Amino acid sequence: MEELVTLIQANIQYAHFIIFATLLLAGLNIPISEDAMIFVSALLASKYPDYLPRLFIGVYLGAFSSDLISYSLGRFVGPKILEVRFFANMVSSERLSKISAYYQKYGVITLILGRFIPFGVRNALFLTAGLGKMNFIKFALSDLLACTISTLSFFTLYFHYGNRVISYIKQGNIVIFALLLLIIVAIWYRKK
Repeated sequence: MEELVTLIQANIQYAHFIIFATLLLAGLNIPISEDAMIFVSALLASKYPDYLPRLFIGVYLGAFSSDLISYSLGRFVGPKILEVRFFANMVSSERLSKISAYYQKYGVITLILGRFIPFGVRNALFLTAGLGKMNFIKFALSDLLACTISTLSFFTLYFHYGNRVISYIKQGNIVIFALLLLIIVAIWYRKK
């Protein structure tokens, strides 16, 4: 990651393109942190204010496009992967129907809240939304709203407070992730 930051800083005039392209790779489930890209963009914008609009637009469009890529992978590649016996055993057609019904009922709120959950959960949500055949327009509009809220919030925080706020956000991410795990365990235990 340090090499990427060095590359971006050395080529500040192209930083928005580099960040955008990097986030597109994240949409392909290559482990690149969207949060880190927002942080890098905001820090660079605070250091080079002339590039603020371009950096924000690059990170915002990159994050949104990345989500659309993940959704598309779930929608178009997911069913083909499920034809492979190994994966078919993990996700039955009954489970796939449940995923689809869930996204029909709770898709919008799931995407908006899920946008704030770290550690790769976001991409999993987008993939399963595609796999569950959530309506594309509904997905895109929900994600556009969620992406706008989260990207604008985090970019603004990082721009104004930089490294001072990062430890609080990391702690908040851990708390959110722990709560998510607790909810999943509680639901699993209740169904048992």
